[in-house]
Amino acid sequence: MANSLYISTTEVASGKALVSLGVIECLSRKTSNIGFFRPIIRKPESGAIDDDIQLILTHFNLKQSPEDSFGLYLHEATELLSHHHLDDLLDRIIDRYKELEKKVDFVVCEGSDFKGQEAAFEFDLNVEIVKNLGCPVLIVGKASDRTSEEAINSVQLPLDVYREKECDVVGVILNLAQLDQVDTLKASLVKELDLPESLVSVIPYDHRLSSPRMRDVVEQLDAQVLYGHKRLNNLATNYVVAAMQVQHAIERFKEGNLAVTPGDRADVILGVVQADQSVNYPNLAGLVLSCGIKPHRAIAKLLDGLPDAPPILSVETDTYTTASAIHDLHVPLTCGDRKKINLGIETFDRYVNLQELEERIQGVQTKGMTPKMFTYNLVQQAKAQKRHIVLPEGNDPRILNATAVLLSQGLVNITLLGSLSSIEQTLKKHNIRLDLSQVQIINPAISTNFDRYAETLYECRKHKNLSFDMAKDLIMDVSYFGTLMVYSGDADGMVSGAVHTTQHTIRPALQIIKTQPDCSIVSSVFLMCLEDRVLVYGDCAVNPNPTAEQLAEIALSSADTAKRFGIEPRVALLSYSSGESGKGEEVEKVRKATHLAQEKRPDLKIEGPIQYDAAVDPEVGAQKMPNSEVAGQASVLVFPDLNTGNNTYKAVQRETGAIAIGPILQGLRKPVNDLSRGCTVTDIINTVTITAIQTQTICPLNHPNPSQ
Repeated sequence: MANSLYISTTEVASGKALVSLGVIECLSRKTSNIGFFRPIIRKPESGAIDDDIQLILTHFNLKQSPEDSFGLYLHEATELLSHHHLDDLLDRIIDRYKELEKKVDFVVCEGSDFKGQEAAFEFDLNVEIVKNLGCPVLIVGKASDRTSEEAINSVQLPLDVYREKECDVVGVILNLAQLDQVDTLKASLVKELDLPESLVSVIPYDHRLSSPRMRDVVEQLDAQVLYGHKRLNNLATNYVVAAMQVQHAIERFKEGNLAVTPGDRADVILGVVQADQSVNYPNLAGLVLSCGIKPHRAIAKLLDGLPDAPPILSVETDTYTTASAIHDLHVPLTCGDRKKINLGIETFDRYVNLQELEERIQGVQTKGMTPKMFTYNLVQQAKAQKRHIVLPEGNDPRILNATAVLLSQGLVNITLLGSLSSIEQTLKKHNIRLDLSQVQIINPAISTNFDRYAETLYECRKHKNLSFDMAKDLIMDVSYFGTLMVYSGDADGMVSGAVHTTQHTIRPALQIIKTQPDCSIVSSVFLMCLEDRVLVYGDCAVNPNPTAEQLAEIALSSADTAKRFGIEPRVALLSYSSGESGKGEEVEKVRKATHLAQEKRPDLKIEGPIQYDAAVDPEVGAQKMPNSEVAGQASVLVFPDLNTGNNTYKAVQRETGAIAIGPILQGLRKPVNDLSRGCTVTDIINTVTITAIQTQTICPLNHPNPSQ
C-alpha cells in the first residue's frame, strides 16, 4: 500500500478537518515526518492561508510551507478544465505532490470543498486525482439534518464510484450524527454498503466543536466589545433571546448561553451580570446588546466598577436579525483553539477503529519511539489501571483546567485540596467547566481524617522532637496533608508545585514516605520529547553534586524509569571526554560511577564517560567509541551534576522546541511529583499521567519504621 491516504468528502461542511486531525494524530504516533497536501484550494485573501492547511501545519508543527501544501487554486483548475486540459491539471498536481512526497514518510491528502457552481464537477475531479496519485481513500459524509436513508446515500454514491474506478477504499466515516442514532446508523451502513464493520465509523455531532467563541461573535457580527475583553475565549454553546422579564429570563439560562437583548433592557443586563457572578447559576458566555443602544450611564458606571465583567457586546442590528446571525455563524476549527482541537481528536479516537485504520494504512512503519507515540502510550497505560491522584493546589485555575481534561479523558480519579466555595469561585471567575460531582474535594481544616493524619505524622516524626500539636499545625499545610493521603493509602500519588516551591513539595515526602529500600537518594528525570525520539535526562532538578556512588544510583533509577515508560534504556553517563581519553577528578567520578552501575546491573547497556554528541549522534559515536552498544543511540543520559543537567535540558528545550515532561521524582516509596511554578495546563496533565503510571509499578507501601 502507498505511503498516503486521501480523505474524500462528499459535500461541504462534512467535518473533514476533524477527520484530518484524527488521522494525522494517529499517524504521528508512528512517525513525526508527515506531510499534508490539498490538491485544489480556493485562493484565500491576500496574505491569508487556507484554513485547513494553517490548522494542520501549525497544530502538528509540520516541516513544510503553505506553498508546498497544495497543487493549484480552484480558479486555475476551472480555467484548465474549461479548455479541456485535464491532463495538464493532473500533471501540475502530481508534480507538487511528488515534491512533498520526497521529503516525508507519509502524505495525508484532503480533498477539495464542494461549494457553489463548481460542486458539479469537483467530486469527479477528486476521483481522477485519487486514481492518478494512487492513494487509498477514506470517504467522509455527513448525517446532520437528514434521514437515515439520505445519510447512507451520501456515502453510498461515492463508494460506488470509487469502486468502479478500482480505487482502494480503506474506510467510510459518517460524521455529524445524532448521538442516539450512532449505533443504528452504523448497523445500516454495514448492511447497505457491504463493508466489514471494522471499516465503518459513525461520529456523533458535538455542539462544542461548532460553537463560536465570543471573539468569533465579535468578528462575524462586527460587534463592539463594551466589557469583558479578557473573556472573549468564552464558548457560546447556545443562545437565548431575553425578551421576557428578568426573573423569567435567568431561569432559562443554561451553561454557555449567549444572551441577546436590546441595549435599553437595564434589568436584563443587571440580571446577566448577577447570574454570571453567582455560583447558583451556570457560567454564561456573554451578552449581546442589539439595536445599537448602549447601556444607560448609571448602568455603565456600575459595569465599569466590576473587577471581572462578562463579555458584553453591542451591535447595530435589531434583536431578531442579531439572533438569526448568531444562529448562522460558521466557526471552523482554527489552530489557536487547542481545546476544540483536542476535543475533536478525542472524539475521532473514540468512534473510529484506530487499530483497523492503522492496519489498512500499512505504508508507514514504526521508527523508534516518536513523541506522539510516547504520549499516546502514556494515556493508554494510565487508562489501563485507573489511579487516584491528589492535587493539593485545588484553587489554582491551571490545576482546575487540567482536572477537567483528565476527567474527560478518563485517565485518573482526582482529589482536590481546598475549600469548596473557593474552588467554585475560581471556576466561575475563569469560566472553567468542571463537574465537581466527579471529583473529591477536601478542606484539610475540616477533614474527618484530620486527627488520624496528625497522629500518623506525629508517629513518623516524634523522634525528631515533633509534638502532637506541631503535627496538627503541619497538617493544615496542603503539602503535608496530601503527602499523608498518599502515605496512608487514601491516594495513590500526589502532584504539586504549581504554586509551592520544590522544597515545599518534596520535604514532606522525604520526611514521611521516604526512599525505597534499594535507594539512598531521591533523584529526578525529565522525559525530553524531541522531534523524532524521546530521551531521558537525569538528574536535572534535585542533587547538586552527586558522588560516584550516587551517580551510579541515579543512572540505574533513570534506566528503570525509562523502561517503565516503554523506552529501551541505553544509559550514557556524560562527561567532557569519551572512553579512556580524559583525565581529571570529574572524569574519574563518572568513570567510577559507570563501573559501579555496570557491576550492580550487568543486564543493562551502560557506557561512560562519554560526551553528549558521541552518545546521541551515530556518526560521532561510531568514530569515538566504535565498539559501544550505547554510543550514538543512547536513550538515557545521566549528567555529572545539577549545573550541567539543568542548563542542558533548558537549552535543548528552548533551541529545539522539545517538550520536557518533569521533573519526575524517582526513588520514593510512593510517587510524589513536582511542577514548575510556571507550568502550563499541558505540563500538569502530563505530570499527573506520569504519576498515575508510576503508581502502577510501585508496590503497596509497608509503613517504614519512623526512626529510619
